[in-house]
Amino acid sequence: KRKKEMANFPVVDMGKLNTEERGAAMEMIKDACENWGFFELVNHGISIELMDTVEKLTKEHYKKTMEQRFKEMVANKGLESVQSEINDLDWESTFFLRHLPVSNVSENTDLDEDYRKIMKQFAEELEKLAEHLLDLLCENLGLEKGYLKKVFYGSKGPNFGTKVSNYPPCPTPDLIKGLRAHTDAGGIILLFQDDKVSGLQLLKDDQWIDVPPMRHSIVINLGDQLEVITNGKYKSVMHRVIAQTDGTRMSLASFYNPGDDAVISPAPALVKESDETSQVYPKFVFNDYMKLYAGLKFQAKEPRFEAMKAVSSVDVGAIATV
Repeated sequence: KRKKEMANFPVVDMGKLNTEERGAAMEMIKDACENWGFFELVNHGISIELMDTVEKLTKEHYKKTMEQRFKEMVANKGLESVQSEINDLDWESTFFLRHLPVSNVSENTDLDEDYRKIMKQFAEELEKLAEHLLDLLCENLGLEKGYLKKVFYGSKGPNFGTKVSNYPPCPTPDLIKGLRAHTDAGGIILLFQDDKVSGLQLLKDDQWIDVPPMRHSIVINLGDQLEVITNGKYKSVMHRVIAQTDGTRMSLASFYNPGDDAVISPAPALVKESDETSQVYPKFVFNDYMKLYAGLKFQAKEPRFEAMKAVSSVDVGAIATV
């Protein structure tokens, strides 16, 4: 069964969006958003040279700056000889770069000049791609163009940042996850992942399915906010990273999220007019959701939505309708 699912994994050729095959490509995106929560993009317009440079410099930076720290952490915690399952940490070496509303890339003293420059350039390309994708989702959902971008904007623009992770070889991958199962809290996630070392899996129909490594592709997945805005039409999906016994897996996950004060709620157009109860999801301020998520990341998302309903931290009448 697993092999069959792998063969079906949605891979969208964005080049087709400008041809007579546009309809089929849009249909594939729609199906992926409704049934997978994930899809993989090829011909996405980000240059292969840029991606190769990002990969090369990320791997060099890991070797030079991060690898030793990771080994020390493993030694300090006695992780190379664990006997039973570890549930409170992940086998990953990671750092975070913020791009929007204000970039902190130049403040990261660990990064050399070339790496900073290339990461800024890569982030600009990913930001454009994220906004293009949000418009494609609008088109599929029957929302006016720009709707999602506007909702995400808040008063200061979206939050956009990259989690740079390396997953080193692990002696006991059955006992320690690379990254424990979770859904992403935010908006739309753009992942540039290693094309040789696998490990990322998503949960579909109660089965863990590999997200196949593909050279120069960008993997897209949907976060909790898009589930809320689409009133459950699109779902954020549980995913995890399985550590491997050999090879270090590189993963650059860029999160295009609503601004802190953005007000998130189901798009009125997607809530049935006649039926108030068809609005399944709460209305809230994005930052309030993030505060809640921080402590509950590795748990089911449904109680988070329920908690936001209860908080109803938003005086709904006072919000200018988006």
